[in-house]
Amino acid sequence: MQAAVMEESNVETVEQTTTNNKQEHGQLEQPSSPTSVATPTSTNSGNTSNATPTFSYDDLFPALPANTAAPISSNAAPPCVRVTTTQKTQVLHVTGEERKTTESDKFGEGESKRICQQISKDTGAQIEIAGGKNQSLTFLIKGKQSEILDARRRILMHFSTQASKLVSIPKEHHRVILGKRGDRLRELERVTATRINIPSQTEESDNITISGTKEGIEKAEQEIRQLSAEQYKKCSDRTSVPKVYHPFIVGPNNENLTKLMEETGAKINVPPQSVQKDEIVISGEKDAVANAKAKVEAIYKEMEKKCSTVSVEVAKSQHRYVIGPKGSTLADILRITGVSVEMPPTDSPLETITLRGPQVALGNALTVVYQKANSVKSVEIEAPNWTHKYVIGRKGANMRQLEEECPNVNVFCLDDKIKLEGDPERVDQATIYINDIVRNYLDHYTYVVMTVNPSYYKHIIGKAGANVNRLKDELKVNINIEEDQNNIRIEGPKDGVQQAQLELQEKIDKLENEKSKDVIIDRRLHRSIIGTKGEKIRELKDRYRQVTITIPSPQENTDIVKLRGPKEDVDKCHKDLLKLVKEIQESSHIIEVPIFKQFHKFVIGKGGANIKKIRDETQTKIDLPAEGDTNEVIVITGKKENVLEAKERIQKIQNELSDIVSEEVQIAPKFYNSIIGTGGKLISAIMEECGGVSIKFPTSDSKSDKVCFRCKAYIRPFLLIY
Repeated sequence: MQAAVMEESNVETVEQTTTNNKQEHGQLEQPSSPTSVATPTSTNSGNTSNATPTFSYDDLFPALPANTAAPISSNAAPPCVRVTTTQKTQVLHVTGEERKTTESDKFGEGESKRICQQISKDTGAQIEIAGGKNQSLTFLIKGKQSEILDARRRILMHFSTQASKLVSIPKEHHRVILGKRGDRLRELERVTATRINIPSQTEESDNITISGTKEGIEKAEQEIRQLSAEQYKKCSDRTSVPKVYHPFIVGPNNENLTKLMEETGAKINVPPQSVQKDEIVISGEKDAVANAKAKVEAIYKEMEKKCSTVSVEVAKSQHRYVIGPKGSTLADILRITGVSVEMPPTDSPLETITLRGPQVALGNALTVVYQKANSVKSVEIEAPNWTHKYVIGRKGANMRQLEEECPNVNVFCLDDKIKLEGDPERVDQATIYINDIVRNYLDHYTYVVMTVNPSYYKHIIGKAGANVNRLKDELKVNINIEEDQNNIRIEGPKDGVQQAQLELQEKIDKLENEKSKDVIIDRRLHRSIIGTKGEKIRELKDRYRQVTITIPSPQENTDIVKLRGPKEDVDKCHKDLLKLVKEIQESSHIIEVPIFKQFHKFVIGKGGANIKKIRDETQTKIDLPAEGDTNEVIVITGKKENVLEAKERIQKIQNELSDIVSEEVQIAPKFYNSIIGTGGKLISAIMEECGGVSIKFPTSDSKSDKVCFRCKAYIRPFLLIY
């Protein structure tokens, strides 16, 4: 069976001459007349006494008389010229049997389309791909001849089953196959769409490895052997034998050819069936070549006299049963009856099969062909694609039962069909079985496809799939989200599918009425928004129950707070949230109050009474340094007016206990470092010399130039003098 068949045609050719196109491109092919299956006709090329008179092409179409008209005048129009283009079109067909992979790709989509686009980019050729129901692939390739050959080779490497073969060629002939700088080898690889590995000069091996499709390997081997045969020069010869007589020379499974080579000692290279060449190359010793050539020509002459032909019409789908696995059935027919069966190309729509052989054997061969064609029955059952998994059954249960009841019946799931092949009786039985399953699911099951915005998927699925799993369990349906097509597919019992669709549609309608809003809030305020034990955020959520408020965790390191819910509620919640943030910001005014360490206990009061009273009455947060900490600063946080009040009350406690005065002196910030000194040594010395005065400089971000001095009242005059 051919792995791939190539058709070629020139495109955009402008013919402006009136010359006979057939005279330029070869002899006209005479169409063969169709023959009825019921009454096959035969012609005996060796017996012409009862044959109908035949006419040659020249008899039917005599040549026109010579042109004797006067010469064309000098002012006549110049002769027309033919304008052609270098662009060509080729069709490459890869059968289902020879296809590397059989997964269901839809006419060039998915991985197949991506591969073709890459090949087109690399080679410059335009490629279109189409798939057949029998898993075959057809490629339309357009471009220059060199681009087409390169693209064809790459396509076959990716899509056709690759095989390899070792061909023994004398070492001294390898350089001829390589050609100058390897040009001949590269051209051979392009033309045959194969990969050819020739051993290096340092290796002693004669074997050349050819990898590719079956057809490509055959073509490459033919060309390599032909190149090798030509190197024998004085001991090689050629003879032209019509292609239709090659099977009689080769014999079933090469039996005749092997015998001829053993008897003569010559190498006989007959082109494989897929290569349309008549020439047979014979190489070896002179006597052996002459002997082999004589025997080959004798077989040809004998079969030419004895052979008759008969043509029959057989459904295209049954041809492969006549051919058999790897052509085994054709070989068996040739061995048993001595008749060659000629099949049309696999990609041809023709259904005519021609039998060629002795007249007395044609009847028996015809019977065998009919038997083989009808030995297997093929049936296609209409079954929508979604029913295929139910036909197969859970974990293949239905298929196992079918195999037990109808053994040796092959089942193929196509697009919207199921194909059965096998023994006619068992195929009929399997057809009833599968039809019952399909009809049952068509009657009770259905499916719907809903187009959904992908942003809704996570809300429809629910946390850990809770929403979808509930519908599956309660309604006994399958729900699949087809993300690449923005679809949700619901499949199962009709009532369940209808109910699931209603619930999902209700959810989708609700989501379509919702909106999402991102609110940027300084992450340092997030804890304040949540409040103690979540009190503040809980209050906001209770007020807007249909709004989802998502505050990022500290690890997320983001300022974005997300709101989602009904549009109106989200807008209101957004306003209240910003109001809360403003209140928190206003309540976050901070003042540091330096209080002598010995007075902290009086600020706290007995049992914390004083500090608690100040906190409650001023609604502020007051933080004092730990007991063992030498820091004297008390930090007050809250609304500005409340913070100032708390500060005043704390300072009042200190002033009542000690004659302490405060003084603010305006000093330009540029002098701060000079006053403080290295490591704060200078300012520490000043404070010590002045009897323990406290000097506090404003922070760098306060934009203040006032330095605060605190000390005993009697020290103040000396401080000012200093």
